[in-house]
Amino acid sequence: MKIKIYIITAMLFLVSCSSPKKDDIDVKVDKLLSQMTLTEKLGQLCCPIGFNFYEKANDSVVVPNDDFKCLIDTLPVGGFWAVQRADPWSRKTVETGLDARQSALVFNEMQRYVMEHSRLRIPIYFAEECPHGLMAVGATVYPTGLGMAATWDEELLYDIGDAIGKEAAGRGARFGYGPVLDIARDPRWSRVEETFGEDPYLSGTLGGAVIRGMQNHVAATVKHFAAYGIPEGGHNGAAAQTGPHALASDYLLNFEIAIKNGAKSIMTSYNAIDGVPCTSNGYLLNDVLRGQWGFNGIVFSDLGSIWALHSTHRTAENQTDAALQALAAGVDIDLGGSNYGTYLKNTVKTDDKASRQIDEMVRRVLRFKYEIGLFDNPYIDIPKTSTSHPYHDRALQTARESVVLLKNNGILPLYATDDDAASSRYSTIAVIGPDADNMYNQLGDYTAPQEPYDIVTVLEGIQNRAKTGTQILYAKGCSVRDTRDADFTKALNTAKAADITIMVVGGSSARDFKTSYESTGAAVVNEHISDMDCGEGYDRVALELSGLQEDLIKEIAKLHKPLIIVYIEGRPMLKNTANEVADALLTAFYPGEQGGNAIADVLFGNYNPAGRLPISQPRNTGQIPVYYSQPKPHDYLECESSPLFCFGYGLSYTQFEYNNLNINKLDDELEISLDVRNIGDYDGDEVVQLYLRDEYATITPAEKLLRGFKRVFIQHDDIQHVTFKVPTDGLEKGEFTIMVGASSDDIRLKEKIII
Repeated sequence: MKIKIYIITAMLFLVSCSSPKKDDIDVKVDKLLSQMTLTEKLGQLCCPIGFNFYEKANDSVVVPNDDFKCLIDTLPVGGFWAVQRADPWSRKTVETGLDARQSALVFNEMQRYVMEHSRLRIPIYFAEECPHGLMAVGATVYPTGLGMAATWDEELLYDIGDAIGKEAAGRGARFGYGPVLDIARDPRWSRVEETFGEDPYLSGTLGGAVIRGMQNHVAATVKHFAAYGIPEGGHNGAAAQTGPHALASDYLLNFEIAIKNGAKSIMTSYNAIDGVPCTSNGYLLNDVLRGQWGFNGIVFSDLGSIWALHSTHRTAENQTDAALQALAAGVDIDLGGSNYGTYLKNTVKTDDKASRQIDEMVRRVLRFKYEIGLFDNPYIDIPKTSTSHPYHDRALQTARESVVLLKNNGILPLYATDDDAASSRYSTIAVIGPDADNMYNQLGDYTAPQEPYDIVTVLEGIQNRAKTGTQILYAKGCSVRDTRDADFTKALNTAKAADITIMVVGGSSARDFKTSYESTGAAVVNEHISDMDCGEGYDRVALELSGLQEDLIKEIAKLHKPLIIVYIEGRPMLKNTANEVADALLTAFYPGEQGGNAIADVLFGNYNPAGRLPISQPRNTGQIPVYYSQPKPHDYLECESSPLFCFGYGLSYTQFEYNNLNINKLDDELEISLDVRNIGDYDGDEVVQLYLRDEYATITPAEKLLRGFKRVFIQHDDIQHVTFKVPTDGLEKGEFTIMVGASSDDIRLKEKIII
């Protein structure tokens, strides 16, 4: 039947709202569980893909369709994933996807069918992708994970998480898949953009802030457990080779911090660690996650990762064996539902242990549904508004804070002191490059199609922020990858006609409908040449700019006119040429819907940049892995061993002075304080970074480890007193060096202490 509008008086889902007492919930769960058949139990452990269960033509939505009804009638599943997802893989566009109001209506109608046609009336949930905003038509698009991490702003990321969770809940979601906390130390890997960078403390702290914010409204699902971001050869999903000490200190610490921040669900990863697939790794899921950390939430498989135990890892002889392995390891929910609902029914009838495991997993799912009030209020309020969203300003602030200034010979800000003089000096500005005016190239992977009026490109941002009377010229010059449509002549003539050139180069994770996709949604590299050179499935062997972009930079530089280069990127690309020829160099890690305005604000001086690199930028692909905490190696024959730009690095339009380091040793923590003074000409933010170095340890210690950071606003000629508190539990007794500075390689104050 065609969908109707129902105004439901139930409260909007809030994970943090008051819920029945635990004892009462347990009684209800046990009673319901005792009434369930094996099929009904297995259904609760399945979360199939949902974007094919509605049909839309213009504004008419038909839901539920026959496929949905058949599924519910045969296997009453616990919930659905990606009902709202829109992208070339799902084949949903702005026109055929769901806006905010339609999403809520679809959820209610699917729920209504389940409540009216299933025997036990167990409500369903929606789980939706939320890595840098809800992945749905019309939802706010923030900078990707690397961009959010580049803000080094814990308070801001809490606000972002709150906004993402609120938007997702308003459309019917109960789980929000994100944040992505994988530690990324190989920028050839295609999913670096989704992460918070190379450091577990930064990743865990910022990810924890997002989790707390999201869980005001939905359950955050932390991804991907674990060591997914260090694949051999940079291949997505490839094996991770790491020992137990490095696993615990480098690739599990961030997840432990996330669990301590209250994460209610977690997702396994596709890779294997030392030959053991993470989706069947009982040590990770049972011993560490539930045992050591006390996690009592829900474990999702990644899409098809149970299936891959047989098809890819070959650790299971068949799909039944794969399902049993995941079950034994503690995977509660089969994302995609291709294994648990199909292969377990006959096997577990004679397997008492597996039956008990299923019961315990179903208890967790039912308990979650009771805790969030889904049984009492299975529907959501229909939004009274249209598809517009209210978070443009928050997206703009996040994008501003994420821009990292890498080089500046004094040319920036363009409107530095005398606006009239600046306007006269740069009365004609050339904007050149493949990422200057392509909205999807700045949005990153896991982004739904959006209306052009919601996205501001760099060209549009410059047009918006330039002084009246300034002439803005534009030439694309070349594509990101395709070498067949380059027009260097037009680009050079445009630059010649201008007083200054702003080049916008980099990469793209923009999917299109000509690209092929795996069953998991990952893109497949094929003969089709699009701008896409990053995003899930697009691993690289080298980190130079794709296509003819390096050549275009060199040709523009030969004009010997003022040149600013902006990188829009999803992974750290090599910037040796740009660093040599540009007067100023900036990077933005897919800055989102307001990226154009944010970059223009930095260029023109409306905003003083304070973004800091969450991941080291190498000089050469052969250096990989290069990260700040590894022991300092010797130089290579061909280049230095240090990165071109180090972890934590970023410039400002002002300067800061560090003084008065003071360290107090308390019973169970160190209290470290200092004064930071703005000695430059502009008000601005400084990101104060605290590092610890264990001088001698029983296991080879890291060169230094980030153990605190604060982004503080300091007015010109003012002083801020900054205090850190560092727990000492877990530290070996001995000598430590306390280091405070503006980056991992710019230590301003340090002192040795004995703990």
